[in-house]
Amino acid sequence: MTLRQIDPKQRGFLIVNSHPEGAAETVRRMWERIPARADGSRPVVLLLGHSAGYGLATLLTGLRGHGIRGVGVAFEGAETERRTATAGWYRTAAAETLAREAGHDFVFVNTDAFSAAGKEQVLALVEERYGKVDHLIYSLAAPRRTDPETGTVHHSVIKPLGGPYEAPALDFSGDAPKVGQVSLEPATDEERYATQQVMGGADWRLWVRALAGRGLLADGFTTVALTYIGSELTAPIYRQGTIGAAKEDLERTAGELDAELAGQGRAFTAVAGAAVTQASSAIPSIALYTAFLRTVLGDGFRTTADQAADLWEQLTGTAPLVLDEQGRIRLDGWELDEQVQDRVRALWADPESGLERARDGADWFMGQIRELYGWGVDGVDYEQPVQTTVAWPAPGVTV
Repeated sequence: MTLRQIDPKQRGFLIVNSHPEGAAETVRRMWERIPARADGSRPVVLLLGHSAGYGLATLLTGLRGHGIRGVGVAFEGAETERRTATAGWYRTAAAETLAREAGHDFVFVNTDAFSAAGKEQVLALVEERYGKVDHLIYSLAAPRRTDPETGTVHHSVIKPLGGPYEAPALDFSGDAPKVGQVSLEPATDEERYATQQVMGGADWRLWVRALAGRGLLADGFTTVALTYIGSELTAPIYRQGTIGAAKEDLERTAGELDAELAGQGRAFTAVAGAAVTQASSAIPSIALYTAFLRTVLGDGFRTTADQAADLWEQLTGTAPLVLDEQGRIRLDGWELDEQVQDRVRALWADPESGLERARDGADWFMGQIRELYGWGVDGVDYEQPVQTTVAWPAPGVTV
């Protein structure tokens, strides 16, 4: 066990260490805000990517609101001599404690979900402990993926397609946030393909087929992969860029899987609204857009837990499915409301002036980034040494 006095190591949006108690406190606070009203159904869930962002929110709302059982999968780094464990490691430990204390049967595996060995480990655990799966939630986000069949390592890129990208962006390199400019050259065909292989539907398809191959699909099985569309303001770098190409592949995969599951289950993508996550903070211009959106909406900005609660209501039949013309579950109506977007466009039209009116939104965004790593959480004493050695919850063993 290691007791350390630690301080954040930060440059702009990049934070390379995490605070164990701060990270755990963010989980406890999200848990406490979720109504505890388990409906008695206690479905078995395989949640791929449970340790951050929408995956974490889906885990906690599923436990508190629907008494889900099952397995969560993430790939987090343990503590080393030079660094703390990742924030997702500490969040997982906190989530497991809350789930266990509330009497929920949910276990966590730390493994590379893209690998054949990782799939085998997880599926064996599911089969032994739970049997058939009611819901597979796919919420993985990673910068690279090794194709388990070819051994090729694909690296995703965040680039436009067809032409260069220039746009305003939020710059936190100084004492106060300011508007900078980002310029990116277009992706090559190879970069587009690689991004699609990491962030598209290839791995999701493998998971669904692996479950089916082992006879682990419950009657009425549902699988959902989380995705994002966003505003036309961010479309050139998101929906019309390499990430968007990957998301389109994800959506095509949903249709293919839905056809494969006909008579036994369903497959959807679920379009979430904007959020501050470790993945989204890496996308140019998203920070500025999100700061403006928060300024416009204030407390009307829906949290990941709010959106995850909506998703569970629809998946469990408590509320009707809200589908668009492409058959996607829509959770983002609050963000894309035309009046909301008109006000965001007005700020975006003159971003430097807009930032002056959106200082609170920019400060909120950076505060949210810090909280992702357990820093800046109210009530946590950062002056005191903290126990940085935290065990991964059994039976989750890294492979």
